[in-house]
Amino acid sequence: MGIIAGLERLEPELQSGLEQASSLSQVDDLYTAFLGRKGALAQLMGHLPELPAEERPAFGKAANAVKERLAELLEARRQFFLSESELAEFARFDPTLPGRSPRQGSLHPVTLVMDEICRVFTSLGFDTVSGPEVETDFYNFEALNLPKDHPARDMQDTLYVSDGVVMRTHTSPMQVRTMLERKKPPLAIIAPGKVYRRDSDLTHTPMFHQIEGLLVDQGISLSHLRGTLTMFLRELFGKSVNVRFRPSFFPFTEPSIEVDISCILCGGEGYRSKGEPCRVCKTTGWLEILGSGMVDPAVFKAVGYDEACAGFAFGLGVERVAMLKYGIDDLRMFFENDLRFLGQFT
Repeated sequence: MGIIAGLERLEPELQSGLEQASSLSQVDDLYTAFLGRKGALAQLMGHLPELPAEERPAFGKAANAVKERLAELLEARRQFFLSESELAEFARFDPTLPGRSPRQGSLHPVTLVMDEICRVFTSLGFDTVSGPEVETDFYNFEALNLPKDHPARDMQDTLYVSDGVVMRTHTSPMQVRTMLERKKPPLAIIAPGKVYRRDSDLTHTPMFHQIEGLLVDQGISLSHLRGTLTMFLRELFGKSVNVRFRPSFFPFTEPSIEVDISCILCGGEGYRSKGEPCRVCKTTGWLEILGSGMVDPAVFKAVGYDEACAGFAFGLGVERVAMLKYGIDDLRMFFENDLRFLGQFT
């Protein structure tokens, strides 16, 4: 009888405790005291073996009913305090305060510049192509006239995934892929995308963006290359920019040409208005902007193009163009995700 009497006392004792509870934490304490693993109900259930066998089922049924009732009382009091908390929170809300508008997002400056470059070349009839960022040795090197012993294959420059598989070091493999796919000219493409190199310092990052271009047809000459790139750069940086072409070397073009533009900070003078040396062009008045050249016959041979074909190719780093276009002097700002910086390009 003592066990059954104890069972009957649990509900009134809990009700008394709940009436005195003044916070949600006190309700939680009562839950532990009555329904916890070592609570009052659990202790009573521990005496179940002391009852005669014929009385145990009735006691167990009564104990379950009491447990459900206790749980209901605790939950009701818990909901009361939760409601009180919500009302208190609402009471602190002042509907007369001005609202806070959500921050407006914007495209990343690298994306803006990449889109602008693509628009210029699209208006000239170039198609935009894309492809895998993990490339085979054939597409990334061999088909582009990069022999096995070329310095660009060195582990210090290239991120190797496995033997014969690399993270692409330029988007030029898309030139090879497109020529193999289309079988014969004419074709005019640009290939924007991410590229990867083992390089990381104030002016280089292991991942950056590049746009490669290719035009192949009959009778293409250096004058076509010069006219196309001059028009592109003046469209991008303004009609007043001067463009300079000078000889260079790239394995997949012959002849190869570096392209410079007049410094956008000092106007090509080399010095600022107060006679200060220009820190961007280092007083030369020129800024290197891209590499280009006539497609090497070895590249055409690798893709099975006729020897009568001619074409030009070019490539530029998008981050460098963005830095020049927006006057950004630290490459790391593109990757730090500082909303104050990115918000300037809304």
